[in-house]
Order: sequence, then C-alpha cells, then structure tokens
Amino acid sequence: MHKTIFSAILVLILLAAPLAALAAPLRLAVVTKPGSAQNFCAEYFARLLDRESHGSLATKVFHSGAMGDETQILTKVRSGELELCVVTTGPFDSLAPQARAVEYPFLFESFKQVDRVLQGPAGRKLLASLDGAGFQGLAFAENGFRNLTNNLRPIKRAADLKGLRIRVMESELQTALWRDLGAVPLPHPWPINNLLASGKVDGQENPLGVIWKYRLDKVQKYLSLTRHVYSAHICAANPAWFQALPPADRKLVAECMTQAAALQRADNRRQVAAYLAKLKKAGMQVVEKPDRASFQKLAAPIASSPLFAAPQVAATLQTFKQALRP
Repeated sequence: MHKTIFSAILVLILLAAPLAALAAPLRLAVVTKPGSAQNFCAEYFARLLDRESHGSLATKVFHSGAMGDETQILTKVRSGELELCVVTTGPFDSLAPQARAVEYPFLFESFKQVDRVLQGPAGRKLLASLDGAGFQGLAFAENGFRNLTNNLRPIKRAADLKGLRIRVMESELQTALWRDLGAVPLPHPWPINNLLASGKVDGQENPLGVIWKYRLDKVQKYLSLTRHVYSAHICAANPAWFQALPPADRKLVAECMTQAAALQRADNRRQVAAYLAKLKKAGMQVVEKPDRASFQKLAAPIASSPLFAAPQVAATLQTFKQALRP
C-alpha cells in the first residue's frame, strides 16, 4: 500500500518537473532603464513572443543593470545563466572582434546606409559568425549615431579635443579612437551620471536619445554633433538554449526579435530631431556642424591598427564597405 502511494507520488513529481521547466520564463537582460532604446526592444519582444506563443514562451526582462554591466551580461548569456540579451556592439569586440566593424569610425553617413549593410547579407553574415564566440545572433537594434558632450568648451574641430577626458565604453576600439583623436579615453561601464557629476571626466559620447533619456544635459554643458560612430545593439541568445528549442519555437523567437528590433529602430529615428530640440531647450550649447573632416583625418590610421588586422575583422569590414558601394 505505502509502496503504491510512493510510486504514484514519484510519477506525479516526474511529470510535473518538465511542466515546471516549460513554465519558467526566458531571461532577457539589458543594462539600461525602462524607456531607453534597449528596453524598448526587449519589452516589445517579450510582449510579442508571449502573444504569438499563446503564453507558452513568457519572458522576464531584467533592466537597469540588474544582471550586471554589459560585459557581465554577455558572460552570463554565454554560460547559459541568461537566455537572451540586447547589448551595445562595443562590449562584444573583446569576445567577437569582427563585431567592431559595425563601429568603424565614420563608416556610415545615414540610416539608409546602415540598413543597406546591417539588414542585408553583410549584417546577416556577421550575426551568424557570432556563434563562434558563444552567441546566437538574432537581430540588430540600435542606439544611433554617437555625438560628443563635455563640460569644458565647445568642440568645433578635432584640435579642440586635446587633453579632454572622455568616458568611453569598455571597448578597445573606442579607447583607441579617442586616443587617436587627442583626447584621454577613460573606459567605464554604464550608467555614468555620477561619474560625470563628480568631475573625474570632462565628457562622454552617446546618441541623442541616450543623452536626453538619461538627462546628461544636467551634468554636461556642450554638445557637438560629431556623428563619429553608428552604434548598434546586438540582440543575441545562448546558442545551446536556442538550438534546443523545437524548430517552430526557434523560428518564432527569431521572428519576434527581428520585428521588435525593426520597430525600435523606427521609433528611435522618428525622435532624433525631437531629442535635439529638447536638449537645446534644456540649455545645452550645441555645435551642429563641427569640422567632421578634421576628426576623420585623425581617425583614419585606425584602419591599419591591430584592431582591424585580424583576418575575420578585416574581412567583415571589407564586406561592409563593399555593400556601401553604389
């Protein structure tokens, strides 16, 4: 009698275990706060996947650095502690160096050029290559074109950067770029409001949406529309988890992330002019037409630096440049 009851309980436990595992929500991490570009993409993906899977693929979004900075998030995705992430391209470059081709200085002049490359075969090839670094690349969302802010003086030309202490992402490329431009780059994880307020750095560089949503106008006086780098977000998954999904679920996850990223890009671009107007109204002094040629001249040697010497990196950049040709 007791043995029969025990066996029945054991069967129920074994049956319940897979159901519990299925019910566990997917874990998706971003470093930014609600309302920011990364969260917009992550939250829309979560809603879309929940709807299209009829609730069988729920997603929990960890925002505001709850899972650490972006480098830590990437480490957790690779280890399987997280299933998904939306992370700025910069922190990828130490794990998947070919990703730094996206942020090659002054590569893109317009969003139309960005889409020709990243939404075409060249971009898909880069996403596929991330598997070798422990990631399943799914889509490109965006931060946008990065611009410079600081507290010391208006930056009208590259010579004005001399000695300026600039917070940069934890990225070899960004560090090398600002050193070549004559500034003093100081890598630091996000967020940076307290760092800027402390006076330990003079400035930083980010897209207009980030500058406005994090109210960097309150701790920075000058803004220069340098548009020196286009900053993408890479939407990625743990490959072991992704490949273990049933084929229909794999397709659904990929399609939902692609759609979420597309919507986020459109929303970001629609608001660029409004972000600039808000920053002006808030009192930032804006250099709208800095001498970008002077920046490009100093940044040019980075093409022959070790950062782009590795065959996979050089090949990716060449593929991008070919896609940009008329």
